[in-house]
Amino acid sequence: RPAFHSAAAVSGGDEQEVLRIAASIDQASEHPLAHAIVAEARSRGLILAKPESFESSSGIGVRGVVEGKRIALGNTALMDIEKVDWRPLTAPAESWRQEGASVMYLAADRQLLGLVAVSDPVKQTTPEALAMLKEAGITVVMATGDGVTTARSVAAKLGIPEVYGEVKPQDKLALVEKLQAQGKTV
Repeated sequence: RPAFHSAAAVSGGDEQEVLRIAASIDQASEHPLAHAIVAEARSRGLILAKPESFESSSGIGVRGVVEGKRIALGNTALMDIEKVDWRPLTAPAESWRQEGASVMYLAADRQLLGLVAVSDPVKQTTPEALAMLKEAGITVVMATGDGVTTARSVAAKLGIPEVYGEVKPQDKLALVEKLQAQGKTV
């Protein structure tokens, strides 16, 4: 199960408020990362607001209205769509990604508020399962919606040489078709 990692606010803002707003919009999401954010906020006793509207954009994040403000929580692609400058938090985001965390930027009314990082710990049985697949002559390829840095970090820990990050669901199908066209069984 994904576990909450950390939150950061832009230029000395309130990290608790970043988490509260992120959790407020994520209450409507079914995504496991959203569940981790909401669970962390509740464990800290934060009072969450009910989203007035909610929309999930597959593979890039969520949007909606919370407390009268247009909220966007997601990756850099979503921030670009929303015309939010995410670059002020590039350094902490990249640092968390190198640790294998998934990073989501949070904006309200097109203003960057902060970011939230969630880590999805590798199951204890995964290395053994991968070793068994390798022994059976099966090549493991990792394709994930997580950022490229996060994907590479996790793949390196698991010894997976071929990794694709920031892959949207429709692009995963294209990857499968590409591998099949190369004569591979997927």
